Amino acid sequence: MNEVVYRDLGAMDYKEAWDYQEELFNRWMEYKRKGSAGDPPDQYLLFVEHPHVYTLGKSGDEKNMLIHKDFLKKINATYYKINRGGDITYHGPGQIVGYPILDLESQRMGLKDYIHFMEHSIIELCRRYGIGATHSEEATGVWLDVNHPHKARKICAIGVRSSRYVTMHGFAFNVNTDLNYFTYINPCGFQEKGVTSMEKELGEKPDYDKVKTELKEILMEGLEKQRTPL
Repeated sequence: MNEVVYRDLGAMDYKEAWDYQEELFNRWMEYKRKGSAGDPPDQYLLFVEHPHVYTLGKSGDEKNMLIHKDFLKKINATYYKINRGGDITYHGPGQIVGYPILDLESQRMGLKDYIHFMEHSIIELCRRYGIGATHSEEATGVWLDVNHPHKARKICAIGVRSSRYVTMHGFAFNVNTDLNYFTYINPCGFQEKGVTSMEKELGEKPDYDKVKTELKEILMEGLEKQRTPL
């Protein structure tokens, strides 16, 4: 079975990274259309940091963008409608964006299991820093004070596309993110829930590269366990 390849794309324009995902994803689509004959393509865990950008999922509501598109230039941001699930979210500097291109069949996971896997990986990372994060029964992503109506806040958004058990898009984890950019949207469609970051919760900036390395290790070790035969 082919292993998952980790690739750090560094700082990259959103559209450039999206096109690269599509290229890797389409290799899998072609492989599946041919009846999975021959050697399978590589699977990937891509990490990237984007310039300021808002993305709206295929089921999202444009009303959750609270600013006129002309205002985007003033805040040095761009906007894309994309083919993942979920509503609107923000990507920007200080945020770890993960794009796993995985064949869930070989990972022995269903889509719901996969989303829970990403959530629990982020939760484990937060735990290492003393941040009490958890998942929500009502919404995807990773949250703090999830059951408190006025304190609930999201630290990691998740939005996935899946076809023939192959995934693309993924998660956005706020490390040292400028949270002011979230005030221009209803993040993930929520009007009454907040957004947070590691920096805000810790009261200081964590080492972005150190956090990235730790998250990579958690995810890669978890995927290795998924691929290990019972």
